[in-house]
Amino acid sequence: MGAVCREVLTLQLGHYSNFVGTHWWNIQDAALHYDSNHNDSSEINNNVLFREGQTLRGHPTYTPRLILLDLKGSLSSLKQEGDLYGVSQVEPALTWEGSLTVHEEEPVTKNPFLQQLGNLGGEAGRNGNVTSTISQEEERLMPASVQGRPLDLPRGAQRLETGVRVWSDYLRVHLHPKTISVIQQYNHASTSNRFEAFGFGEKLFQDPVFLDDFEDRLHFYTEECDYLQGFHVLCDLQDGFSGLSAKVVEMLQDEYRGKGIFTCALAPTSFSDTSPVANIYRLLNSTMGIVHLSSRSSAFCPLSLNSNYLGHKQPAPVMLPHVIYDASLSYHSSAVLAAALDTLSLPYRLQSNAMALTQLTDTLSFSGRKVVTASAAVPLITRDTDKLPDVLAGQRNRLPWTPLPPCGEVTGARCFAQSVVCRGISREQQISNLPPGVMGPTILHRCPSGEEVLNTFLQGHFPAAISAVHMAETPCRVTTPYPQIFTPSFNKHGQMTRRPTSASAVESIPVLTALQCSAATHSVLQNLHHEVSRLNLSRFSTFFVAGTELEDFREVLEELRTLAQCYRETSQLDPLDNDSDAE
Repeated sequence: MGAVCREVLTLQLGHYSNFVGTHWWNIQDAALHYDSNHNDSSEINNNVLFREGQTLRGHPTYTPRLILLDLKGSLSSLKQEGDLYGVSQVEPALTWEGSLTVHEEEPVTKNPFLQQLGNLGGEAGRNGNVTSTISQEEERLMPASVQGRPLDLPRGAQRLETGVRVWSDYLRVHLHPKTISVIQQYNHASTSNRFEAFGFGEKLFQDPVFLDDFEDRLHFYTEECDYLQGFHVLCDLQDGFSGLSAKVVEMLQDEYRGKGIFTCALAPTSFSDTSPVANIYRLLNSTMGIVHLSSRSSAFCPLSLNSNYLGHKQPAPVMLPHVIYDASLSYHSSAVLAAALDTLSLPYRLQSNAMALTQLTDTLSFSGRKVVTASAAVPLITRDTDKLPDVLAGQRNRLPWTPLPPCGEVTGARCFAQSVVCRGISREQQISNLPPGVMGPTILHRCPSGEEVLNTFLQGHFPAAISAVHMAETPCRVTTPYPQIFTPSFNKHGQMTRRPTSASAVESIPVLTALQCSAATHSVLQNLHHEVSRLNLSRFSTFFVAGTELEDFREVLEELRTLAQCYRETSQLDPLDNDSDAE
């Protein structure tokens, strides 16, 4: 793993962001090879997002370069300090010299997946694949290829729908002690004193104890980097983490000028609290978050499988071809978003022909337009005999991906700039490879490379757009504990087959993603502005008691209107502009 590395530090802020992030790290971990004897010809430079380290006993570790924040009670059986050192990093010092009464809480019972994950570590040691002096917990720190065996759990452990309450219930990677920061002032499962308003997040960031701890973690990771590209920020947009994330991104912008900040604002597909007040709070938090985060990030991308993500209507899950997921389970919806995230982030993680993160964000933020939309085909529908030109030509006038709200379909609206990534198709399958003199049915079949095939296809749909295209043969790994959400129409490589197979056999899938800066954003932001403008804000005084001043919110609302106009095409009319601003 000695390739030149341009590191990226990831920050996960919020419970749903940690659901997505956990799947994302699991996907990457499933594809990693760490064995020094392994001939690593991987297309992906894993050191961009992972870091090498050592335990106190000198044993090697490979962990995500990550800071994650969540509320008290969100870790389940996971220790905040991890298992790298075997002793608590948060145990308080005792100064009391009198008698003590100890009240010990029963440990949380691990689900079958975590139990079997722990058992594999012990078995590896007994089989002699790991040095006998390494503790069982340290064995689990070492990737499967180091242990000389893959991490294959029995099929029974893969059905985790009833065993997942929080994101740590399916985390297969180990985390560094500097990774997890628990916000003690708020409880994850509490029905009172909720972390539900933008202002609560801003206030928390001003707490000296919180700020000192966060800066310590931030500097630990950034100061060990040889060449820091920038930051991934995955954040919950519709609760107090929106305000906290805005302050964090502001700090990153101030302290690390010139570094890229790619912010993904996430929201689940369903909510436990669907009361009208809760829905309005989510709308207000979204408004504040979009304005503050988009202005301070290099690129800002809202992501959700809720097609009413930025509206007042009830959640409506996005339908995906050949995918059957339970919209009420964050474990399911976050898995789809993680596969998309792992693919759309490939351009600055590749071993060769990689773009710097700042290059990508500069390309996408056309004329200062920093809000981008995401679309994905998870999986890209192919058959084992298909060539890429056949797959794309078969779309006719359609696009091969599904928009991930809020901005919806770009068709019919001008696309200013885009980054498109296709993965999981072998080099032989990327072109038609026609015999000399044979023209082929379409211009796509005459292209000499996969990149040119994809570029030609995109030019037909978006002739005026600036396009960055990347191809990767490496598929997206969807092994345990990724949920089995694919129909029986796929083989284990995620390709369509005429003979139905067991859905649990799917181990990897081809994926196609698009990040686009387009005029479609205008109507979405304009509609959000219209909905919020019509609210009688005096009825939601508790939102403003949290710390956001009413006048400041009105200024943000005007900034949202201005932001929407940045995406307006000159020929577009705004029927909402003349509507009344209040009900």
